[in-house]
Amino acid sequence: MTSPPTSQQLFDRALAVSPGGVNSPVRAFRAVGGTPIFMRSGSGAWLTDVDGHRYVDLVGSWGPMLLGHAHPEVLAAVNDAVTRGTSFGTPSEPEVLLAEEIVARTPVDSVRLVSSGTEATMSAIRLARGFTGRTKVVKFAGCYHGHVDALLAEAGSGVVTLGIPGTPGVPAHVTADTIVLPFNDRAAVEAAFGEYGDDIACLITEAAPGNMGVVPPAPGFNALLSEICRRNGALFISDEVMTGFRVTASGHWGVDGKVEGWSPDVVTFGKVMGGGFPAAAFGGRADVMNLLAPVGPVYQAGTLSGNPIATTAGLTTLKLADAQAYERLDAASAELQRLVGDALTAEGVTHVMQNAGNMFSVFWGIDSATNFAEAQAQEAWRYKAFFHAMLDAGVYLPPSAFECWFVSAAHDADALSRIAEALPRAARAAAQAKEST
Repeated sequence: MTSPPTSQQLFDRALAVSPGGVNSPVRAFRAVGGTPIFMRSGSGAWLTDVDGHRYVDLVGSWGPMLLGHAHPEVLAAVNDAVTRGTSFGTPSEPEVLLAEEIVARTPVDSVRLVSSGTEATMSAIRLARGFTGRTKVVKFAGCYHGHVDALLAEAGSGVVTLGIPGTPGVPAHVTADTIVLPFNDRAAVEAAFGEYGDDIACLITEAAPGNMGVVPPAPGFNALLSEICRRNGALFISDEVMTGFRVTASGHWGVDGKVEGWSPDVVTFGKVMGGGFPAAAFGGRADVMNLLAPVGPVYQAGTLSGNPIATTAGLTTLKLADAQAYERLDAASAELQRLVGDALTAEGVTHVMQNAGNMFSVFWGIDSATNFAEAQAQEAWRYKAFFHAMLDAGVYLPPSAFECWFVSAAHDADALSRIAEALPRAARAAAQAKEST
């Protein structure tokens, strides 16, 4: 009998047929070294690779797995939906139910379903330009809004992970109307609108950035952005692809008393609302959304938008994400942050842990990160040693120091115990790491 392929064998084969052997750059392990791990299955808080090794998962498919992997009720709903067909190219009931759930939980009046976060932000920018008749877009350095050409200027996430200084393939004229500002810099925002206010169609920001590591907005910063956009006739777009339905049950970072209340004009969603399937959305005020075709002249379309399987998975996930699920999620995150902080402190590793609700990340060798420049100044090279020590002990972390750590409501005492056992050795590895390694 032929043995199943190992991760190394699969990676070798993938290199022959896919650029870098992966279908999303951060998976390639370029920032941490070694061979990417090919997973076979997931259950609750755990992943099992093709070699039979089991790991506590702290990636969670980069955020969507709020309830953990292979939740039985989500699987049952998806299996039932699959028996009725996988795609129709027509409207279907699950997309209406998911849209109703999003509208009921968030500040948006109307929502359009799409298939990826990139598609959501791209469409939101087009809509803002169509609504205002203006061209310029304001974004913040280190905020990642998908691989939209105009928004890759000083993006975080995989761009900084791979050390890419620019983005070949994006013509200069495409980013000429993109104004990039330092995050959390009130004066820079005021100055940009003072100079270009009549030309700015929108300002887009991650509600709580998580693609340069977690860098929360300073108190009142999002409220300032909302107010200055209203004052200048621009739209305020809150990118909640990461935060939406993860940090609060309401789906919006600015509700539920988590931070000061503020209401964006357009919101983008993704990840959790798809329940692990390719689904995303953008929504907003009725007068803005009604500019979309077929009601208005701003065109947007997608063959698989509102796919019945993805919308079923997303709706079931949101229905199951009750107050108790968020309590378990937040408690697991808080305990994990305590464990990591204690282990690093015990080994004398200078660090700071920053969080946005249950999303968090570790910055190495610095004591704060309020913007992209400060995040980039960390000793990210320490993370490589830490990552591999944790991996060897059965804990799967994001393969980049610039990404969030994600827990789920399924991270129980057993999962946390595995992590706790792995941390002392990993912290020592980080402490002993050399910059050249």
